[in-house]
Amino acid sequence: MATTGNAADSAGITYTVSFPEAQAHYADVEMKLTGLKQNTLELKMPVWTPGSYLVREFQRNIETLSVTANGKEIATTKTRKNIWQLNTTGISDLTVKYRVYAFEISVRTSFIDAKHGFLSSPDIFIYPGNMLHAPSTIHIIPYKGWTSVSTSLEKVNGDSFTRHAPNYDILFDSPIEVGNQDVFGFNVGGVAYEVAMVGGGNYDKDRLTKDLTKVIEQEVAIYGENPNKHYTFIVHNYLKGGGGLEHLSSTVLGGSRDAYATENGYENFLSLAAHEHFHLWNVKRLRPIALGPFDYDNENYTTNLWIAEGFTAYYQDIIVRRTQLYTPDNYLAVLAVEINQLENQPGVKVQSLSASSYDAWIKAYRPNENSANNTISYYTKGALVALLLDLEIINDTKGKSSLDDVMKYMYNEYYKVKGRGYTDAEFKQALEKFAGKNLDQFYADYINGLTPIAYNKYLAYAGYKITDEVAGNNDAALGITRYPGIPRVIVTGVVRGSSAWVDGINVNDEIVAIDSTPVPETGDLIAGKKPGDKIMVTIVRDGLTQTLPVTLLKSNKVKYKFEELPNVSAEQLVVRKKWLTLK
Repeated sequence: MATTGNAADSAGITYTVSFPEAQAHYADVEMKLTGLKQNTLELKMPVWTPGSYLVREFQRNIETLSVTANGKEIATTKTRKNIWQLNTTGISDLTVKYRVYAFEISVRTSFIDAKHGFLSSPDIFIYPGNMLHAPSTIHIIPYKGWTSVSTSLEKVNGDSFTRHAPNYDILFDSPIEVGNQDVFGFNVGGVAYEVAMVGGGNYDKDRLTKDLTKVIEQEVAIYGENPNKHYTFIVHNYLKGGGGLEHLSSTVLGGSRDAYATENGYENFLSLAAHEHFHLWNVKRLRPIALGPFDYDNENYTTNLWIAEGFTAYYQDIIVRRTQLYTPDNYLAVLAVEINQLENQPGVKVQSLSASSYDAWIKAYRPNENSANNTISYYTKGALVALLLDLEIINDTKGKSSLDDVMKYMYNEYYKVKGRGYTDAEFKQALEKFAGKNLDQFYADYINGLTPIAYNKYLAYAGYKITDEVAGNNDAALGITRYPGIPRVIVTGVVRGSSAWVDGINVNDEIVAIDSTPVPETGDLIAGKKPGDKIMVTIVRDGLTQTLPVTLLKSNKVKYKFEELPNVSAEQLVVRKKWLTLK
């Protein structure tokens, strides 16, 4: 981490961000530094953004950087991909000017066009290398016709277009939306909430206000307090949107503008909002020890993203259940989808949960055609592990405690009392404290190992089990995925151990015929075939046609559903009522 010292104590930092060519996706940034007392200065750009574990090389979008002082340009030397160094001997004040190209639609990167500007702060603001602790002021000069700013940064003298950041950790954790977003607000327990809707949509503000309030209240109830005075939801609505990124006092969500009127679309949005809002405790304050203070120059490794993200993924749906917006059956159906998603991914037999966390920097955010075969999502498996632990604690304490108690204890003990993140061992100790048992084998099996999850052992605590609806089927499977929505069969993935895998069908092959019959544009390529059947698959690979003999294998896909156990006991009902918030 960069060090701080007296040289930076009296420095003043002011940014002005303008959009003279918003239509071409540019922001112009002017940074003024005053009160410098050092002979050498490094100007730095973060290479990643907290919450999204990939080095994204934000400096690649910087253009025409120049530095002036006393009316003269100062030479800069690039000493690293994201660092510019300059001699500041005898210089107290200087001005840095640069342009940022912003045209990447995601919740973690900036996007600017004539309609609005979304500033994801780490890829907009260059900072003085030894001054991460320093405050700054940001002045926004809007593009023509833009009237609003939405961000969690505090206003300066009531001016919405001038904001204050106490330090760079907060600045880099505070995205800024500028434009004509549809803004509405509400209050929950004395905390002011703002929702900034960008891109239109068929949302119902009154319904969202009511249901987001319920979600927030349920999450606050777990921790006993809301650490914010205000919180901002920035929602970008697209034809097809998704994803979210958490921040200290705000979040950015991707939504589908026409999905709010469908129950599935609306529930998915609430679940996403619940996930990102839950992060204001879990990750932003209660965090793995590696995730803060941040090193913005390098990867920040932890094996605990399965807690940071996986537990949050578990809570996003159980919270919606607690609001009664999901019925118990709805919630169990959501769980079944997650179980099927994990168990149908061949990578579940290859990558452990802790390894998926640690390798997020090189695997999770850089998937390729083989990722399903050798990786898992720490979101999905982490959520299911949280389910197991919740049921274990509820069962072992006869309904007196749950995973909620672990989360509240850790928040108080490590964020509020110790003022630091937790180690893997410390979180495990807290789980053991509330479960009342040693969890060495649980960790060996499900966190650090590849042991198949014994779902029914844990679900039985609540009087449920899962069964595979297709266990008795004798269906053949080719074992490929294909590009959707086009009238050609172009292979995008080959499932480990499948017929295609064994007999050599490759990604990017175009399958043109089976047994000399042209393949249908849609539907099952091997309709009517059985395991053991031998077929001749004609493909085009790199412009050359060839035919491969393929022996069809049995599909190994599972499709689990929840069922109630017979003769549910009083003890099982206690667990069920606590878990599912039944009245």
